[in-house]
Parts: sequence; structure tokens; C-alpha cells
Amino acid sequence: MYNSRLLTTGLCVAFAATLSSCALPKQPLLTYLLEKQRPKAAPLETGKKYEVRKALATHIPFRPSQLKGYTFVFNAPKPPLVLASNSHRKSQMRVRTTAYTHDESDHIVYGVKNAVGTNLKFGNVRSAAADWSRFPVGTKFRIAGQPDVVYEVDDYGSALVGTGTIDLYKPSQSMMNHWGVRHVDIEVIKWGSYERSMQLMRDRTKWKHVRAMMEGIEARLSTAGMPEGKKPVTTASL
Repeated sequence: MYNSRLLTTGLCVAFAATLSSCALPKQPLLTYLLEKQRPKAAPLETGKKYEVRKALATHIPFRPSQLKGYTFVFNAPKPPLVLASNSHRKSQMRVRTTAYTHDESDHIVYGVKNAVGTNLKFGNVRSAAADWSRFPVGTKFRIAGQPDVVYEVDDYGSALVGTGTIDLYKPSQSMMNHWGVRHVDIEVIKWGSYERSMQLMRDRTKWKHVRAMMEGIEARLSTAGMPEGKKPVTTASL
């Protein structure tokens, strides 16, 4: 009997020593084992409803005892405007160009001012008008055969929205008529800013063509984070 007790005590002491030497967390052993067996939670999926047990209401007193349950939908955060970066856009393309001047009938009300609020330019840097959902404000490009001239998109026109046409500013009607309509090869040397385009148009939404450009920018932004093969084809695509 004495030997049996001694053997049992020795085994208990050895087992306790073994447990103390293990790198177990500072919590009860049973809790530790249960947590080890608990399956890992899957990450939240966008667009899927999840039920939770309580919530804080914004406009009514929070009474947890009266809540039976509610659901929420996890939405992936929208990418910032810079995500509509132009890394996937071509820098060289062939486009249809027209010309306009400050004293023609549909521009005379604006005079020599562009949509940015500065004067139209004609020199080494020249003003151009375009659909800002395709060529955002600040876009700079060169036309093949004119290496010393840089065109900058600082204007827009209602007739250009929904088209890929770029309108080039000319300081006189004779120069405008001489240019006419030409299909030219251009090289974009700097893409403009969708964010600045939206800021400039924010207070002009009473005009249909402005709303169309803003919708075009929003459509481009909404697909900017999608895989290339799954992006829908839109009229805003180049």
C-alpha cells in the first residue's frame, strides 16, 4: 500500500512538472484546449448579410433588452479617386480633333475664359477641350508632327461629351476653319485628375452635359478596382 501511494504521488509530481515545463498560455487548461479546437472564423464577404446581437441606433435610445436582432452588410471600401489611375490607359492613341475659338457663337458668352476659370492658352502650351470623364482636366498631350507644342485639357463642351473628340483652341476663326476636322496621333505625357474634374463641376450639375461627365467619372471609378477581365464595357472606356 505504501509503495502504491508513493508511486501515485511520484506520477502526479512528474505530470505536474511536465505541465509546468510546457509553454502553455496563462489560462485554465480546459479553456486553452477548447480554443485550440475552435475553428477559425472565415473573413467577411462583401455584399453578404451578417446577423449580430446588438447595435447602437443613431436616432433612438439604445435599449439592448428590446433588440431581437439586426443584420449588417459588409461593403468593401471604395477606392480613392487616385485608384482611377491611368496606369492601365494608353499613352498613345489616334483621336478625332476639331477646333474652336473664343468668339464663335457657342463660346462667346465665356470669352477667353476656359472651364477652369483661367484664360485660354495658345503658345507652346495650348488649351484643349474634351469630355472630362475620358480626358480629365490637366491632361497634357502632344500631337504627332508638333513636337514643340503641348496641349492641356482645361475646357469642355457639351458636344464633346460621350465622344472621344478633342477640341483644340485657336485664337481666330480663320485658324479654326483651317484646322477643320482631323484624325491625329497623340501621345499623352501626363494624365489629369478626376478629383479636380469633379471638384470643378460640383456646382454646375444643372447642366445635362456636366452631369453626364460626372456620371462617367463615377462609372470609371466604380470599375477601377475590378479585375481587368471582369470590367464591364462602358462608353467612358478609351
